[in-house]
Amino acid sequence: MKTKSTRLSRREFIKTGGVAAAGLMMGGLAPLDALAATAGQSPGAAATAATDRVRLAVIGIGNRGWDNIRDFIKTGMCDIVALCDVDLDAGFCAPALAECPNAKRFRDFREMFDRITGEFDAVAIAIPDHSHFPAAMLAMSTGKHVYVEKPMARTFNEARLMMDMARRNPRLATQVGNQGHSGANYFQFKAWMDAGIIKDVYRVDAHMNSVRRWHSYDQNMRKYLDPQPMPRGLDWDTWLGTSMWHDYHELYHPGEWRSWYDFGMGALGDWGAHILDSVHEFLMLGLPDEVDPERLDGRNDFFFPLASTIRFHFPARGAMPPVEVRWWDGADNLPPLPEGYGASERDPSIPFSPQNSEVPDKLNPGKIIYSKELTFKGATHGSPLSIIPAAKAREMASSLPGVPSGQSNHFANFLLACRGEESTRSPFEIHGPLSQMFSLGVIAQRLGRKLIVDRVNGSIVGDPIANALLTGAPPRLEWQQFYE
Repeated sequence: MKTKSTRLSRREFIKTGGVAAAGLMMGGLAPLDALAATAGQSPGAAATAATDRVRLAVIGIGNRGWDNIRDFIKTGMCDIVALCDVDLDAGFCAPALAECPNAKRFRDFREMFDRITGEFDAVAIAIPDHSHFPAAMLAMSTGKHVYVEKPMARTFNEARLMMDMARRNPRLATQVGNQGHSGANYFQFKAWMDAGIIKDVYRVDAHMNSVRRWHSYDQNMRKYLDPQPMPRGLDWDTWLGTSMWHDYHELYHPGEWRSWYDFGMGALGDWGAHILDSVHEFLMLGLPDEVDPERLDGRNDFFFPLASTIRFHFPARGAMPPVEVRWWDGADNLPPLPEGYGASERDPSIPFSPQNSEVPDKLNPGKIIYSKELTFKGATHGSPLSIIPAAKAREMASSLPGVPSGQSNHFANFLLACRGEESTRSPFEIHGPLSQMFSLGVIAQRLGRKLIVDRVNGSIVGDPIANALLTGAPPRLEWQQFYE
């Protein structure tokens, strides 16, 4: 470890149950005086009852992290008190550092927790997928509310452990950053299901077919990338986190880590949460019982395929029929479009960033939902559904239920939950099974074969190699404490 703390060690805190051991059984903001008395720490400047401003520490402050910082600041309900990034000298960190000049700065989030854990109430995590788990577990174990970007974890087992920790500490707010879960589609989907408009769904096609920005590698490569000179100030060891050692290369950091099995979850993990979140929750899908990779182009031991079609089968749930969900990615791997589909416009709800600003060539990211009586099309994030064909939509317009408006957005919803005033809409217990579904899809992509899943026990039947991948490679020694 980089610092030697005289406080209760991270290992001891996590093994004793963290928050539960500290007695954090009060509502609203974490009772920092109680935590400090238990852990031998100074409580710092507690959030006052008069303002209830949440003191937020941000882990990962460039790119998506910077987007999150701006959205949290817009709520007017928080103070950014700490900024942490392994690459603080990089240009993409400069906007956040300029916006929050008084925030304390760190390169290693473990050091941040060791040194100032009494000075913040919540964390926002926007780092590569492979490091979501240790950052979130350390935060929960020290009594912090957690906002983490999607997908919440990289492996099936990591999501399980995060859900378990959240269940043991129900007073902590958890929120996964699929912001569409606080958008129009979320409220519309529920309203239409309650009114019987969406019912008897038997098939869903989810698609992300824009040009893949991270897939320009040699499909025949037989080893990891040769090392490149390290950028000045980059804490590469901490960036690697739980992963085994890889020499630095610009195709891992800062932007293309999503394409590598060791660090990300490909297009499925990146976009699936924005497209399938409401479908998964309100259709009560849980875990699939079959995962079948029907198409894999350019499969490789190191990075995700150039195109994938993955079929997820979900059995009947109560009165709801079985559902086939197919995931389509790749520029030339489009789902069949039903009659009357109509135009595919640019989705205005997708936040602008250099990483998703390109306009897809053929079809916007989205979904097609087939039910016994109706067919729906939708885009991604919070975009609402529409009934197709258009003539059917016009015929039903007067009978469609209204959609609630004026709700808190995803960032305000999290901060209000930290204050005990709302419940988060995408907590770990809701998003966790969806994240596990993505992990199963990644295993099918990597192995190139059909998986039979035991939904009750969370295991893969008759395939020891696939079953081992539910946990994945063991973490490096200094990170193992988070998995115990």
